[in-house]
Amino acid sequence: MMQDAVLSGKTALIIGASSGIGLSTANLFAEAGAKVHAAARRPEAIRAGAGDRPVTPHALDISDGEAVRRTVEEVGESDGIDVLVVAAGMNFPERRLEQLTPEKWDAMLSVNLSGAFYAVHAALPYLRASRGLCVLISSVSGRWPDASGPAYQSSKAGMTELAHAAGFEEHQNGVRFTAVLPGIVDTPILDNRPEPPPKEVRDAALKPEDVAQACFFLATLPPHAYVPELVMVPTALQALGKTSIATPPMRSGE
Repeated sequence: MMQDAVLSGKTALIIGASSGIGLSTANLFAEAGAKVHAAARRPEAIRAGAGDRPVTPHALDISDGEAVRRTVEEVGESDGIDVLVVAAGMNFPERRLEQLTPEKWDAMLSVNLSGAFYAVHAALPYLRASRGLCVLISSVSGRWPDASGPAYQSSKAGMTELAHAAGFEEHQNGVRFTAVLPGIVDTPILDNRPEPPPKEVRDAALKPEDVAQACFFLATLPPHAYVPELVMVPTALQALGKTSIATPPMRSGE
């Protein structure tokens, strides 16, 4: 659905935009009139997914702190940054504690947590200048125990608290930070589960466009309104770490 050009004159940098939530957010923001820069390891996927929308792709590995700095500065110096959305994330099929290795632990945190810090740190001067917004796409997995694994859950819990702490410090500079914690979202990351969810679970899951709408809502709030954390889960699925179809509600008289 096309949005009115309510983000006209704004510049958004979306990191992790080759598919899923990041790509949907980049497309929605472009439709709303923002100047959108989208970064990911696969810029060709951004081009294909954006179609004829005015989205500028950038090649970026978010775990590379120096590369993140260069990309953010390139965007910031040319167009400024009003909205930063960090949607990059990863997980392994071998995710149980007994299966983790120090190398896998470090790899997970380098993308899901350190990468978010690299982006926030590099973008902070531009967000201060615009009195802008930073949205970190975290997960309910960082709040409630589930089968996503200790490394993923730890990284997402850290990402949420990064948003909280940054928002606490930076509100005096007019910069807002929001952690968005979705439940299960039907994105390619589900294919990395030891047992990918069946079709009925994917059908009932959140869609990337749903989370993009949440980011759009945050970006269109008045500057004096601040949402530190936003949790969203699929209506038909149990919210607290489960991805099985919920028991249908009891009807009157049953």
